[in-house]
Amino acid sequence: MNRELSRVSVLLLCMFVALFGSTSIIQWAQADALRDDPRNSRTILASFAAERGSILVDGTAVAQSVESGDVYEWQRVYPQGALYAPVTGYNTLGQGNSGIEGAMNDELTGQASSQFFQQVEQLITGQDPSGSSVELTIDPAAQQAAMDGLAAAGAGATGAAVAIDPATGDILALASSPTFDPSLLANHDTEAVIAAYDTMLADPNDPLVNRAIGGDLYFPGSVFKLVVTAAAIESGSYTPESTFGNPASLDLSGTQTPIYNSTRQACSGGEGDQVSLTSALIYSCNIPFAELGEQLGEDAIADQAAAFGYGDPLSIPMSVTPSTYPTGLSPSELQLTSFGQFDVRVTPLQIAMTTAAIANGGELMQPQLVDEVIDTETLDVLAEPAPQSLGQAVSESTAQTMQDLMVQGVTEGLASNAAIPGVTVGGKTGTAENDESGDSPYNLWFTGFGEGSDGQQVAVAVVVVPEQNIAADTSNQVAAPIGRAMIEAVLNS
Repeated sequence: MNRELSRVSVLLLCMFVALFGSTSIIQWAQADALRDDPRNSRTILASFAAERGSILVDGTAVAQSVESGDVYEWQRVYPQGALYAPVTGYNTLGQGNSGIEGAMNDELTGQASSQFFQQVEQLITGQDPSGSSVELTIDPAAQQAAMDGLAAAGAGATGAAVAIDPATGDILALASSPTFDPSLLANHDTEAVIAAYDTMLADPNDPLVNRAIGGDLYFPGSVFKLVVTAAAIESGSYTPESTFGNPASLDLSGTQTPIYNSTRQACSGGEGDQVSLTSALIYSCNIPFAELGEQLGEDAIADQAAAFGYGDPLSIPMSVTPSTYPTGLSPSELQLTSFGQFDVRVTPLQIAMTTAAIANGGELMQPQLVDEVIDTETLDVLAEPAPQSLGQAVSESTAQTMQDLMVQGVTEGLASNAAIPGVTVGGKTGTAENDESGDSPYNLWFTGFGEGSDGQQVAVAVVVVPEQNIAADTSNQVAAPIGRAMIEAVLNS
């Protein structure tokens, strides 16, 4: 009898431990996953029962909630939908969210730890639950200039553009093209939302992909020469006057495969059979950079790329795909990477960060989209991210030398269409092939900085991929004017 009672007791104890363990797992370990599961209808209803906070640009709502008059109580609307879609993202009924809507979901729904006292007050006073508003760092004029410029690149063209305040890391524009209307995904008709979502997914130009920070990363082409130039000057072994061989063609090391400058001629500005680093950069010549890259070595270039942020995950607060510089290179591959080909892959944000660090005396700042989190009722500031340094990418002297070279690139070189009267503008263009045959449309790049008479600065990066290459599709004609318009927009705002 006692033995049977003991067995039953042990069995009951095991059942209790199992029950306790499973409930603990559900309540604690799996709580977030269960809450965020799109099949959780209670969570969906609860999330729409509270007034979601607004997303603001310069005090104006670019995403806000209005009373819906249906069971979900609140309807999300986007007054300037497509213009800010790469920033706001979307918030859907049971289909998830993206952009700031996703990254700041806790704040927008009032569930963030910074809103604890707000939650308590609402509970005590019986106020309807509401989320906080999120004020962004975006400059509306710069965002408009970026989106207009990308749209003007032509039907079928894709691309992205970014503007950054070099001193703070504030993102002033974040554009991706083609864009989309997030209002189509905020409908309370689930079938209509799914149909719109499926249509966007089926679009070969991928409007839901934020090309500024992710997706299939770009070959940078000649804008990567800024990294190689910085590595050379930082090494102490090279100056802008250092010279390199200047043939019209060069076989890649260990191969019989020739490479050329874009002109198929010797680099402009050369003297005899030599050309300076200055001329190689401002006229964007590939052969001198192939020679320089092989002399520097893989480690020096990789280290400099890492100093600019390559390989590091970023949150702005949306997740940013890290840009990459390859390793284990053969001499010929190393030469190709030295002018941004082979397997160097970047986001436009990374290129803008590189230029911003150069403009900021060599200091790389953490990019940030959020300016403030604001209590919707009291207008108190609940959170205000402070500027954060990611380190000194290059010395101040190297940064100054790079600035001077980039200014020459605008005044004398291939970035002339970025020039703005009365403004100091430095820039670098780039054209990257997307396949070995060269038949695919090129990536047309511009990156640069502008500084007004009052000392205000902005750094930009633009990439455009036309539907097909035509004779007029040079980076200076297509990408540089977009960068110029963004710089003008920031400095004039």
